[in-house]
Amino acid sequence: MTDTWIILGASSTIAKAFIRSVAEQGAHVILAGRRMDYLAASAADATARGAAGADQVMFDARDPATFQAIIDAAAAQEGTINCAVFVGSMPAQEAIDADPSMLDGVIADSLTGPARVLQMLAPILQARGDGAIVGVGSVAGDRGRVGNYVYGAAKAGFATYLSGLRNALGRHGVHVLTVKPGPVDTAMTQGLGPQPFMTTADAVVEDIHKALSKKRNTLYTKWIWWPVMTVIKLIPEPIFKKMSI
Repeated sequence: MTDTWIILGASSTIAKAFIRSVAEQGAHVILAGRRMDYLAASAADATARGAAGADQVMFDARDPATFQAIIDAAAAQEGTINCAVFVGSMPAQEAIDADPSMLDGVIADSLTGPARVLQMLAPILQARGDGAIVGVGSVAGDRGRVGNYVYGAAKAGFATYLSGLRNALGRHGVHVLTVKPGPVDTAMTQGLGPQPFMTTADAVVEDIHKALSKKRNTLYTKWIWWPVMTVIKLIPEPIFKKMSI
């Protein structure tokens, strides 16, 4: 029986690479995002690559009225339901400082919107007793840093939510993977200048599939970010406050 993958934030660079990969495995894909023209092109590409089917659903993380259509599309499919979350926004911290109202959108995009969809989807996966959830967070969520602490706070909250969801759904045969990428060569990182340990969307997707096959709980990609963030988290707060990282 064909697997189904729901892709939240389907127009992002990493999402597109992930869609290509599961389409080539013959999965059915439900592409959810704001740009329906982009989704139509991605759906056509997925079908050409071997997807069993490709549906398109409007999804705006800031608009709860768009969430139920995703759940209905998933419930209509037989077999295993999976979901991959690639939603998020990262405006410059300076822009948020100048306009604090931007904070609401960042939190909705990276935490409350996707978490609410997953909360609505969870009973379906639990009832079927299988499936996987891939939640893409960020290493920025491991510790609040002066350059992006609003974005980091949103991703930290999402990681904590995924941890709890993993404990809840793991008892019913559903696996939840938390992905923490460092900088990835995407539109989100353009204009940030040289970034350490930059990776690509295709490399992140390859790491995700490997982590899913091993049922890992948390994935740092590139792997080097695990020791780097372990060290950063161990820096005493009085010292950390004086650093510009």
